[in-house]
Amino acid sequence: MGVDGLPPAGNSGRVRAVYPGSFDPFTPGHLDVVGRARALFDEVVVLVAVNGSKHPGVDEEQRAAAVRAGLPAGWTSVTVAAWRGLTAEYCLRHGAGVIVRGVRNTTDLQTECRLAAMNQSLGVPTVFLPAQPELAAMSSTVVRTLGKPLPR
Repeated sequence: MGVDGLPPAGNSGRVRAVYPGSFDPFTPGHLDVVGRARALFDEVVVLVAVNGSKHPGVDEEQRAAAVRAGLPAGWTSVTVAAWRGLTAEYCLRHGAGVIVRGVRNTTDLQTECRLAAMNQSLGVPTVFLPAQPELAAMSSTVVRTLGKPLPR
């Protein structure tokens, strides 16, 4: 953390943000968060992470490829990476000064605040972006469920 309480910008004065998640699948809500993060930070890394409590249908490299395919071509300040490990560790190794998290509701916020406190203790602050009202009910679980055929 910089002396002014802001994330360190490095030598270039640019701030790289990391937006981590399992992205199984990447939803319009995720895309909205990335788009808003682009407006706040110089670079955004969409970090396709492995979460031991989740069991995605495809591996992180395939999910990363799907995220890349879902990003507009003109978003050159956005990159996608797959990662196994702590998000804060990725940030520290790759010069990212802040973690971005989207929150849909108070349940998300409670969970995210606990993670943010841990990441802050490791030296990486978190910025929360609230979901747009029209996207707040959407989750990867809902998208996966709607994408499956109905039982007969």
